[in-house]
Amino acid sequence: MELSNRETWALIHGIIVGTVFILAFAGGLAGLWSLRWELVTAEGIRERLRRLQVGTWGMAAISWIAVMTGTYIVYPWYRATPPEGTTDLSDYPRSLLLSDPGTDLWHKFGMEWKEHIAFVVPILATAVAFIVTYYGPRLADRPLVRYTAMAAFTLAFAAAGIASVFGALITKVAPIL
Repeated sequence: MELSNRETWALIHGIIVGTVFILAFAGGLAGLWSLRWELVTAEGIRERLRRLQVGTWGMAAISWIAVMTGTYIVYPWYRATPPEGTTDLSDYPRSLLLSDPGTDLWHKFGMEWKEHIAFVVPILATAVAFIVTYYGPRLADRPLVRYTAMAAFTLAFAAAGIASVFGALITKVAPIL
């Protein structure tokens, strides 16, 4: 099997970066949840906190990489405008979706989500990383701050998950070849 340059970048953007994002989320959420005095000692808090800081900053970085590769590498191929008079729109995914009333909602809602809402993901992930770094071991004493960080983390994950599903389904209907 051979992948084109565009397919390779779509794979990097969606599958590789997305998988790392999911793993970072799972580790970060578990780390935030278990950062409680009743579960671990002071030494355990410090040890978990180091991992949590690396994990949350890693998730923030990987989410920025996903959004930037999607926005500045993959998306321009998606939105390319076909030359005047083109009837075969298979090389122009956006135009292909918009040309059919049965698929135009894939662009009007799915790609709008990916274009705009997806930018919330790295912002939320960065905010969580900042909270973890700023509060440090005090997170164990402040459950409300910890729960807020977990909620922001989960919102980032949910928004990314929805964007991922839209990306996969849109690519199925109108692939970037």
